[in-house]
Amino acid sequence: MVRAGLTAERLTRAGAEMADEVGFEQVTVSALARQFDVKVASLYSHIKNSQDLRTRIALLALEELADRGAAALAGRAGKDALAALANVYRDYAHEHPGRYAAAQLRLDPEAAAASAGSRHAQMTRAILRGYDLQEPDQTHAVRLLGSFFHGYVSLEMGGGFSHSAPDTQETWTRMMDALDALLRNWPAP
Repeated sequence: MVRAGLTAERLTRAGAEMADEVGFEQVTVSALARQFDVKVASLYSHIKNSQDLRTRIALLALEELADRGAAALAGRAGKDALAALANVYRDYAHEHPGRYAAAQLRLDPEAAAASAGSRHAQMTRAILRGYDLQEPDQTHAVRLLGSFFHGYVSLEMGGGFSHSAPDTQETWTRMMDALDALLRNWPAP
């Protein structure tokens, strides 16, 4: 018998909250069943397995990030838009570390096609249009920005910058200046 109130969406959201509390790698169907005080088998009418749960959390995180990014970019261009999108990723990672980790999950092609991943690329490309980058440089710049945002946030959250001055916010601000300058002066091939 299906326990009243359990749905795939409710389980996904609970899994996302669990990921933020204990880490994305610790989220399993068994852990979720313990949280709801039900048998593992009762969850299988809503989710297929732990991989399905992890994929659902990743899709949720990508959607939340895309929604935040779209709101942050509204009415902005150039360096202001660049910093706004970068701050969305950084703030989200700090507020929701487990969900941010989930957003990095490699999705199978079907899940990837259904994800908000393409919205992320579209937003980044919209920013880059303000820098007048054409293909293939635009794709190179999308990859550069994604690598920068994720790399900096990962190092910062891992404590990589905690033992040195200046503080990470000052470095982040200077890095936005440097990225803006690079994008305005993109090197010719």
